[in-house]
Amino acid sequence: MPTHPAALSPDTPAVVRLVKAGREKVRYDATVRSDDGVRVTVTAPWSLPTVRDFGFVRFEPGDVFTEHYWRDRWYAIKEVRDPAGALKGWYCDITRPVAVEEATLLSEDLDLDLWVSADGGDVLRLDEDEFEASGLAGRDPAAAEAAVRALDELERVARDGGLASLL
Repeated sequence: MPTHPAALSPDTPAVVRLVKAGREKVRYDATVRSDDGVRVTVTAPWSLPTVRDFGFVRFEPGDVFTEHYWRDRWYAIKEVRDPAGALKGWYCDITRPVAVEEATLLSEDLDLDLWVSADGGDVLRLDEDEFEASGLAGRDPAAAEAAVRALDELERVARDGGLASLL
């Protein structure tokens, strides 16, 4: 596959910026693992100094995220491992396709998420109430439809054998 002019070099630093409703939610440092011009893969430690307990998974200091962003897909898939390397699962953000400028990845969160446990037994759709309340369907119906299609696709793939087929 041809390399995109903005492709990032492996083992170089990058910054991930997650924005929601036009405001920066979080910014953190990462390391580029690969960039084929379409998909950018980075690794990063859990970006907060505290534990975030969702009930179905805990993200905590020492966890390592391998994050896959696409320039042409409406989602990002984040593989989560504990400090010893044991897989916790995959957290999938429904986003607009990633924008890459220099060494910065800009990912716009569209509120919908999917969690898939390490054993594939739990596939949970998350934050559909936030998505509904966001008003995206009224402001940008095409983006809202793309977001719902992306969530449906990820759920189908997760239930039909796992997300590894996308990575």
